[in-house]
Amino acid sequence: VQLVESGGGLVRARGSLRLSCAASGFTFNYYAIGWFRQAPGKEREGVSYIGSSSHETTWYADSVKGRFTISRDNAKNTMYLVMNNLKPEDTAVYYCWTITNSGRAYSGQGTQVTVSS
Repeated sequence: VQLVESGGGLVRARGSLRLSCAASGFTFNYYAIGWFRQAPGKEREGVSYIGSSSHETTWYADSVKGRFTISRDNAKNTMYLVMNNLKPEDTAVYYCWTITNSGRAYSGQGTQVTVSS
């Protein structure tokens, strides 16, 4: 299983970014996949997830609800996170994750998002 995040960067407050997570090594459309983030000195925080292709239920943390949108393109084995109206408190390393049938969780190397005020 390999997950590769991209799309992070430096953006001003109220700006937007789109993160991508390219997946390989497993049957992508079978599994839920999501994002978590970790800021320096803070605990890991779940951001969002989307269910498997059979029922693409979505969930968002209250802190990002209404600003972030998660989606998946099963033909491209890629998940996206569109982040609008970014705030300085969104600054963190963003990781994508999935859990396969084995019960093991996987995540990528992360992509840095920095929001300046």
